[in-house]
Amino acid sequence: MKTPAGSIQGIFVPNIVPYDAKGRIDENELRRIISWLAGKGVSGFYPNGSMGEFIRLSYDERKTVLRIVSEEARGLPILAGAAEPNVELVLEMCRYCADLGCRAVSITGPYYYKLTQESIEQYFRELAAKSPIDIVVYNIPVFANEISLPVLERLALDCPRIVGTKDTSKDMGRFQQTLHTIKRQRPDFSVLIGWEELLCTGLFMGADGGTLSSAGVAPEVVMSLYQNARAGNWDEARRIQFELLDLFSLMVGAPNFPEGFRTGYELRGFKAGHARFPLSAGEQDLIAAMRSKLACALAACGFEEAARECRDGSCAKPGAGLDVDGIVEAVLRKMSGAKG
Repeated sequence: MKTPAGSIQGIFVPNIVPYDAKGRIDENELRRIISWLAGKGVSGFYPNGSMGEFIRLSYDERKTVLRIVSEEARGLPILAGAAEPNVELVLEMCRYCADLGCRAVSITGPYYYKLTQESIEQYFRELAAKSPIDIVVYNIPVFANEISLPVLERLALDCPRIVGTKDTSKDMGRFQQTLHTIKRQRPDFSVLIGWEELLCTGLFMGADGGTLSSAGVAPEVVMSLYQNARAGNWDEARRIQFELLDLFSLMVGAPNFPEGFRTGYELRGFKAGHARFPLSAGEQDLIAAMRSKLACALAACGFEEAARECRDGSCAKPGAGLDVDGIVEAVLRKMSGAKG
């Protein structure tokens, strides 16, 4: 199915937010990251998502991130995270994103409190009626209230301001049902995948693209998969999908998301700083062990800047993933020896 003009499509990058030694947003490094990604041919940007630790930023800091991304995006569209804790703040952020010229905002189901589907539907209807900018409904049940498919279908068909959905449920059955029940009735409704492991399959079934954390670390790999899929080169897209799995498994398997991805940015030459949450000594050891494996996996993709940290015998072999149990054992032995 051909995607209608004006639909949100392609790979939107959920970037990290780098911090300086005092834990403040490193504005210069953030600008360097966004400019670099724009030069790598990504479709657009997705600031203030889970990768950007929006929940750990102040409201003003979230606005700062959006401003910087919009200034460095080189005209690429921005799908901005606008998941605030109440309707008034969401709408205030919507107005700010509209003023910046963002393409749309992405809004999760309400988080923290468990709500009925009736309340969730009313929440999005009120936002759709008042927002000055298009809305993408973001289903991420691990972090927020799940948005049921019947609710999403009614919102898509009743609310012109709601123009798409991003799904990070990891449920391919639900994803296919979304395409089947909504997109055939409203072809301009964008359906985006938010989980790397399902990218190739999702594109094959008709997804418009995705917002994928790995695209910030290896944009070349993710964009190659997307472009091959769009061209119908499915054998090559499938091959790249498995290459992407090696990278993604290492980063997502590291402790304290998104620390594994921050490590990936560092291996590509950026100063990421530490996430705004403490790591135990054991977790730091786990990430250090993963770092060398990730360096090898990135080097195998042709990224020479990562090769210097690839240690002999620690390279991630295709399909090997992160041996968490083995690493934990080694860390425990090291800690036991230190105590002795």
